[in-house]
Amino acid sequence: MLTFRGAALYTAMTCAAILGAGGARADVAAAEAVRAGEMQKLNFADPKALPEFELVGMQDEVRSLSEFQGKWTLVNFWATWCAPCRHEMPSLDALQGALGGEDFTVVTVATGRNAVPAITEFFAEAGVTRLPVLRDPKAQLARQMGVAGLPVTVILNPEGQEVGRLIGDADWNSADAQAVIAALIR
Repeated sequence: MLTFRGAALYTAMTCAAILGAGGARADVAAAEAVRAGEMQKLNFADPKALPEFELVGMQDEVRSLSEFQGKWTLVNFWATWCAPCRHEMPSLDALQGALGGEDFTVVTVATGRNAVPAITEFFAEAGVTRLPVLRDPKAQLARQMGVAGLPVTVILNPEGQEVGRLIGDADWNSADAQAVIAALIR
């Protein structure tokens, strides 16, 4: 009887995983269908597992992108010295304000040498108040994920897998961007 229960549990978990993956794929297909304007630079692909790296928070605490599993997550790789990042960051903050919640969040990853005071000043000057900051001081995660230039924005599905990537800056608070994100999280 125990073996039968184990087999039934395994089958149920497998079916749930397949249905969940199918649902995420359907969401990506819906998002891909509404891409317009700058969002045409957003490329979707099959889900790809992320390397697990420890990141650092603003208080030097250990953080990880796995903290955000369970919701769609837009991860923006940036740096304090990056002019396009300065232009883009307020729109990411506005996107978090508009759509952030139980199903979606925006997370920033300061890549390379970005001192905490410089990050704080950057956010203050840009008027950014809603975005968490994770730091990748040695750019290990960025290198493992193939981030060659900045900014790069990656979309993670609720399982924490990369499903989309946009290289360069974009207006993430535009109607086109919000339509893509809304299609993912519906």
